[in-house]
Amino acid sequence: MEEILQGIANVGFPIVVAAYLLVRIEGKLDELTISIQQLARVVGEKLDAGG
Repeated sequence: MEEILQGIANVGFPIVVAAYLLVRIEGKLDELTISIQQLARVVGEKLDAGG
């Protein structure tokens, strides 16, 4: 029984850390996607206005 609990402790912690990091990174990726779309729009507007 102790071996099972030790295995859960050893495997569970990395899983929790990985899940936490994935959730945090997902939010940052959403923000990055929006920023890239805005940048592309502004660059497109500048190129249209200059041409």
